[in-house]
Amino acid sequence: MPLNVEVRGDGPPLVLLHGFTQTALLWGAFGDLLASEHTLIAVDLPGHGGSSDVRADLPTAATLVHEAVTAVIGAEPCDLLGYSLGARIALHVLLGTSLELRNVVVIGATAGIEDTGVREARRAADDATADALEASGNVDEFIVQWLRAPMFRQLGPDAGAEERRRNSAGGLVSSLRLEGAGTQEPLWDRLSTADVPVLALAGTDDARFAAHALRIASVVPHGAASLIPGGGHAVHLAQPRVTWRLVHHWLSRPHQEEANRQEPTDSQLQA
Repeated sequence: MPLNVEVRGDGPPLVLLHGFTQTALLWGAFGDLLASEHTLIAVDLPGHGGSSDVRADLPTAATLVHEAVTAVIGAEPCDLLGYSLGARIALHVLLGTSLELRNVVVIGATAGIEDTGVREARRAADDATADALEASGNVDEFIVQWLRAPMFRQLGPDAGAEERRRNSAGGLVSSLRLEGAGTQEPLWDRLSTADVPVLALAGTDDARFAAHALRIASVVPHGAASLIPGGGHAVHLAQPRVTWRLVHHWLSRPHQEEANRQEPTDSQLQA
């Protein structure tokens, strides 16, 4: 079954891959800013939105993204941006498919949990969460509890709870079991083979993912990292204009090869 895609905006194609419990429509003011300069190809990932009935692990999800994007733009090169779950899938698209990419941006990304015991513990925790949701079937309450996590405290009314409630219990359960962080085989050793410029973004208050961003940038041959002051995990929703400025700088820099390893300047961090 193909993935659902939402297309809007005008300009060079930019593929958007959302986070867990979100949909292709939940990009807020950040998405509006991107749409002013790009044709956005926002994908409903497996288990979410219009792709609620699709079941796929991370590598398979990457293949389905490739197919969905190609159905829209053919062989035309595109930029790719993924957040959290979408960032994990974006890395699989980068490393495991032949989608013609110009640049990749990941927000709140990890290339996997390397410690086998820690990874299995995370998988067990996600399975337990999935079991509880499957038993209750109560998506509304699940979304309330999900957004109470400390990593989302900066969001407030911008969390998009109503849009998240469009997801089904079965879809979210399948995503937790098949695409959770504990299912991801570590990609750190493969990142050095990436031949596409990668920008890794994270909020400074999201310490674990800030560290991942810096590490991703240090491993990718043409990588850079930017940490947004005071930002949490969903920094693109909480601080859309600052995040947009960084992404805009990365995607539109005039001398790509010279800029690949340069971080945006402090002045570009100002909203």
